[in-house]
Amino acid sequence: MSEYSPEFWHWFVLATVFGIIEVLAPGTFFLWLGISAGLVGVLAWLVPTLDWRVQTLIFTVLAVVAVAISRRYLRSRPIQSDRPLLNLRGHQYVGRTFTLDEPIVNGRGRIKVDDSIWRVEGDDCPAGRRVRVNGVDGVILRVEAAAE
Repeated sequence: MSEYSPEFWHWFVLATVFGIIEVLAPGTFFLWLGISAGLVGVLAWLVPTLDWRVQTLIFTVLAVVAVAISRRYLRSRPIQSDRPLLNLRGHQYVGRTFTLDEPIVNGRGRIKVDDSIWRVEGDDCPAGRRVRVNGVDGVILRVEAAAE
């Protein structure tokens, strides 16, 4: 019975699969696994007699080292965004002024912002009053009466 040993192209296929996963779920983790698999594929192509255990060991070591180095690098140099509030929608409204759609009664009311309705908390005010957003608590905007 012969022992199975992966061929170089198996590693290239694995590298491609990791590349596709990285495109679908970006986060740079699968990128390093794909690069490691590609390097083992090149090594298996250059040294076709390389045992599968050695290939797997090389892949494992390369993957762990690459992921560890990338994590350390990204932790010390975080990616800066030109739009840091992109996924913090409520925080984008802090400092802006809106008109109350419903009165604030017992500290709660609603305002219409663009195409959505937001719950607000603040001092009681009649409907139609201008309010300024001064904070966010989860999905609730904290407001205060704006100067008329």
